[in-house]
Amino acid sequence: MSSSTPKTAFWNGTRDAAPMLVVIGPFAIVFAVLATEQGLSFAQTIGFSLLVIAGSAQFAALQLMIEDAHVALVVTAALAVNLRMAMYSASLAPHLGALPVGQRMGVAYMNVDQTFALSVARYEARPEEPLAVKFAYFWGTAAPIFVVWAGSSVAGALAGGLIPPELSLEFTVPITFFALISMMLRTAAHWCAAVVSVVVALVLYDMPYSLGLLLAGAAAMVTGAVAETAMGRRA
Repeated sequence: MSSSTPKTAFWNGTRDAAPMLVVIGPFAIVFAVLATEQGLSFAQTIGFSLLVIAGSAQFAALQLMIEDAHVALVVTAALAVNLRMAMYSASLAPHLGALPVGQRMGVAYMNVDQTFALSVARYEARPEEPLAVKFAYFWGTAAPIFVVWAGSSVAGALAGGLIPPELSLEFTVPITFFALISMMLRTAAHWCAAVVSVVVALVLYDMPYSLGLLLAGAAAMVTGAVAETAMGRRA
């Protein structure tokens, strides 16, 4: 049995999340700078970041807003890009599903790429840990991420267009996802799903409103399930 307590699990989560902060801060700054440059007010920019807390969906929505797309289309595109959160929730449910409704709502609010990747990796490595310890670890990862995301959003909104373009802060976006993916490719099924998702996303790159990403995610899920089933039968 694990000897972790909720307190130690929380600080372990904070420690594990620390490397992620290097790219989360610039990510939030870039969005806030772009949002204010496109005419959003300080309050609108900060509200956008704190209510959504999903960089890729925020960038997709912002681009459509710039193009004067209908609000229904903006919301639909953002939800499509963020559909992976439903998959994240399904993966976390066996570990955190017994929490009270209020606590589950808090987990749902902070269920982002980084908190999910770190938490599910620990849960799979230590499935015997008590619910309270798992919950504490999740919030250990979430707390510093939220603080840095919020603080960086404020800094970016205040800076506006003062950050010179030669800094190229956009490079932090792919680095974040590469770091997350590398942590999760542990089996042949994972690799099959990753390869299929990359191929489908590239083939459907020109589809409007990032629909290619949605189809790539669906193809990856099917591929992973088929590969996992085949591996189970072979075993």
